[in-house]
Amino acid sequence: MSTVAVVGGGIVGLATARALAQRGHEVVLMEKESSLAQHQTGRNSGVVHAGLYYAPGSLKARMAVAGSASMYAYARAKGVAFETCGKLVVACDETELPGLARLAERAAANGVTATMLTPGQAREREPYARCVQALHVQTTGIIDYPGVCRALAADLVDAGGEVRLGVTFHAAQSRGSGVEVSTSLGAFQVDALVACAGLYADRVAAACGLRPAARIVPFRGEYFELVPEKHYLVRGLIYPVPDPRFPFLGVHLTRMITGGVHAGPNAVFALRREGYTWRDVDLAELRESLAWPGLWALARRNVVPGAREVARSLSRRRFAASLSRMVPGIEPQDLQPVAAGVRAQALRRDGSMVEDFLVQTQSRQVHVLNAPSPAATAALEIADYLAGRLDLGRR
Repeated sequence: MSTVAVVGGGIVGLATARALAQRGHEVVLMEKESSLAQHQTGRNSGVVHAGLYYAPGSLKARMAVAGSASMYAYARAKGVAFETCGKLVVACDETELPGLARLAERAAANGVTATMLTPGQAREREPYARCVQALHVQTTGIIDYPGVCRALAADLVDAGGEVRLGVTFHAAQSRGSGVEVSTSLGAFQVDALVACAGLYADRVAAACGLRPAARIVPFRGEYFELVPEKHYLVRGLIYPVPDPRFPFLGVHLTRMITGGVHAGPNAVFALRREGYTWRDVDLAELRESLAWPGLWALARRNVVPGAREVARSLSRRRFAASLSRMVPGIEPQDLQPVAAGVRAQALRRDGSMVEDFLVQTQSRQVHVLNAPSPAATAALEIADYLAGRLDLGRR
C-alpha cells in the first residue's frame, strides 16, 4: 500500500483523495483552513455545467460532459440536493446572433443537448426574459457543492483516509522512492504527493521544485442576490452571449439550490489571492501579480471590457442595467450584496489565459495548476484522471 499526501481541501482535492483511497492507497488530505471548501468551491454559483463553452476535444469539454452526468449520479446516490433546471443563453439584439450560433455549433460538437428557441419559445421557459433568440441548454443544473464536499470527505474517511484541517503546506521534495513533505505541523514522508491548491497552485508547485507553466492571478467575482420580491423573474438560469473580447462569461442570473437568485459575477482584478473585497489587500501578493508580464499583456488586450467590469463593480446601477438587458424590471434597489468569490486564473507570460485544465508532473508528484470552471462539475472525472497520472506502480 502506498501513502499519498493531497494538498487542498476544495472539491478537486477531496474528490482526488477519495479516488486514491478507494484504490487502496493510504491518503492524508491537508487543508490550511479550519473547514473544507472555503474558497473557490464554497463561493461559486453552484452550477453544474453542461460543457457548452469549451473547445471541442479539450479536457474541459470532455470532462464537463462526463462530469455533469457523474456529478448528478453522485448527488443522487448521496442525497445531495440538485436540480437539472436547464439554462437559457439569450441574444438581446441582432449583433449577438452570430455568437449564439457559434455556441450552438460548439454544443453540437461537444455532445451537449441544446436547442435554439424563438422569443416566444424562450418566454415559455423564462417568462420575463427578453431576447431576439435563445439557446436552451437542457442538462445545465444547480447543486449544493458544499454538500458534495461533505459527502466526498465522508467517503474518504470511510475508505481509511485522513483529513487534516488547519495544516499549512510549506514545501516538498522528491527523494528516491518517496516525497518529503514539510508542513506547519512538521515534516513527514510519503510515497507520492498530489497538489490541488487552487489559488496557491503555482506557489505550491514552486515550493516542490517544479517550474510552473503559468502564474496564478486572482480575479474577484462579485455577486448580488435579488430581493425576495423579484425572485419570480427567474425560474432557472439566464446567461448572456459571451463578449468575445473578454475571457469571462458576463453577469448572469442563477437560481440557487438553497433558494434565492444570484446575479453575477462581475470580474475584477483582486488585490490579494483571497481578496474578496476592495479592502482585502496584501502588498506582497499584489506586487507579485503586478510583476507578472502576463497581467499587463492581458490588460492591454482587454482595456474596454476590463474598464466596464471595474465600473460595474463600483456602481450598482450599472450592474442592474447589465441584468435588465436580459430581464427587464431589475433595478438597483433590487440587488443585495452577497459573498464574492475569487477565481484562480492561470496566465502565461505572454498574457494568454490557460483555457484548459493544466496538470504538471514530476517524480512522484502531480500538480493541478489550472482548474477553473467547470472543475467543480468535473471533479469526479478530474480525480480519476489525476489518480491515473500518479501511476505509482511504474516507479
